[in-house]
Amino acid sequence: VISAGLVTKNGRILLARQFLEISKGHIEGLLNSFVRMIDPNVQHTFIENESARFVYLPFEDLYLVLTTSKDSNIVEDLETLRLLSKIIQHYCPFGLDEGNILKNSFEIVWAFDDVISQGYRESITLGQMLTYCEMESAEEK
Repeated sequence: VISAGLVTKNGRILLARQFLEISKGHIEGLLNSFVRMIDPNVQHTFIENESARFVYLPFEDLYLVLTTSKDSNIVEDLETLRLLSKIIQHYCPFGLDEGNILKNSFEIVWAFDDVISQGYRESITLGQMLTYCEMESAEEK
């Protein structure tokens, strides 16, 4: 997994977390190309261009998008996407609008970090991830 992000259907990037070395401009370009390639009349879960695969899940006015390499395992990517969607719904129980996403963006990004490490999905469930997020560090005190 190169990146996970939330993008509006108009192409505005609300949140994007990169898990590999990639510039901000490059990921913005990839996500903008994703929005242009989407056909709202077709029900698919992934799209590919010459450099990446986008595995996505549409919400009301948003897309949850995993940007992956073309040789990644699509089944694992779909499982990761489902877990990330549960995380977003957990942190935004009052709806997936821009305000709720932005209000909870740090918690969402930290949870994404617990699920994906250095481009690979961790073997973790939603319950385990929530437990990790609630733990306190001795160094925090």
